[in-house]
Amino acid sequence: MQIKISFSGAAQNVTGSRYLLETNNTRILVDCGLYQERKFLSRNWEPFRIPPQTIDAILLTHAHLDHCGLLPKLVREGFRGKVYCTPATSEIAQIILLDSAHLQEEDAEFKKKRHEREGRRGRYPEIPLYTIEDAKASFPLFSAVNYGCPVRISNDVEAIFYDAGHVLGSAMINVIVNKEEEKRTIIFSGDVGQWDRPILQDPNVISKADYIVVESTYGDRIHDNPADINHNLAEIVNSTHQAGGNIVIPSFALQRTQEVLYYLNDLLIEDRIPHLMVFLDSPMAIRITEVFKRHSELFDREMIERVHHRKSPFDFPGLKMVQTVDESKSINHIVGTVMIITGSGMCTGGRIKHHLVNNISRRESTVLLVGYQAIGTLGRRIVDGAKRVRILGQYYPVRARIAQMHGFSAHADKDQLIKWLSGLTVAPEHVFVTHGEAETSSRFAEYLQEKTGWRASVPSYREEVILK
Repeated sequence: MQIKISFSGAAQNVTGSRYLLETNNTRILVDCGLYQERKFLSRNWEPFRIPPQTIDAILLTHAHLDHCGLLPKLVREGFRGKVYCTPATSEIAQIILLDSAHLQEEDAEFKKKRHEREGRRGRYPEIPLYTIEDAKASFPLFSAVNYGCPVRISNDVEAIFYDAGHVLGSAMINVIVNKEEEKRTIIFSGDVGQWDRPILQDPNVISKADYIVVESTYGDRIHDNPADINHNLAEIVNSTHQAGGNIVIPSFALQRTQEVLYYLNDLLIEDRIPHLMVFLDSPMAIRITEVFKRHSELFDREMIERVHHRKSPFDFPGLKMVQTVDESKSINHIVGTVMIITGSGMCTGGRIKHHLVNNISRRESTVLLVGYQAIGTLGRRIVDGAKRVRILGQYYPVRARIAQMHGFSAHADKDQLIKWLSGLTVAPEHVFVTHGEAETSSRFAEYLQEKTGWRASVPSYREEVILK
């Protein structure tokens, strides 16, 4: 039997995760992610390499847009199979896809009006990549699968989901291809989480696989000590409060926001920061936080104890949930220091742009970046030290304090990826290193070969590999 894997995304770049696995009888797409780096955005508009109706199933590792965000387009173009994922991922992905579709429609309309006003045409079409109706059309295809329970995709393929410890409901997926007495296993890591992190349990370790597709987002660095997070966050809040500015935190609605709330709650309980108002200005993050509350079975022991003792980070004094646009606008009229947590995490869209307009040129304010900033995004330009940035069609000088904390990352770093891979009791045939910037992936592949002696490579975009 021939097994082929095609790297249709997240190959020598960070977003757009999409891998096509084909056997003689079955086609499976692992993830169907949106590209978010500026130089790769045109790939979102390209036709899929194979007719979507010929794909038997999609396996989603988790609900981040760069892993599920192109699903409505695939469905609109003909996919009718099942979308397998964990129950929490199913709930969260539907929230995120609706929000993404809304932003697609909103941005298209905004660009159209701006280009009409300026008398020019933009680089990308003035139509949404997909609509709210397209997103809703994908929802009936979701099929929830619990961790550790095999799901039969076809006569020759089954899959098992394991806890990746990355975000709520995230999974690494073991795809098993059977042909008579032969068997091949291919593990797709998705995004591997860190050990000893708040809220979630540690990543599962898988002991055997023939092939591995592993992420490498932070494959060339070691994270800050998590013990420093409280100290650094307290310093930023206290110094900004003393200066009289606001703390603006662009944050991913899934996991990052909930972890920020967790550490803030710690500092407030210990009276290490002033009891200022904290605005969660993201309807999507609010809805996702409700999903967290419904899936406490996925929490680690410490988080369960906090909830039991009424010290939940999702409900503390001063935390305000902001739903409407008018409520969001009213934050700008508050005198004194407030904290604003809002999306998107890379400043690519949503309410964060409006809060940046009101704060990025204020010397007394702080913009705190708590997540990875992909090349080409507004967040990356800010953290790289741009003197002025273009927001909503206008340029603004960057005068605010710009701070970045890597300790919040939900991704394993170089050593933790090795720790996860070291759980294998038998050397795999090959390891494919993906989901990282080109240099980062190459460095991690080299490091992995030095540490283990295993064969490892960094596939290129659209590369096809025949597995033994």
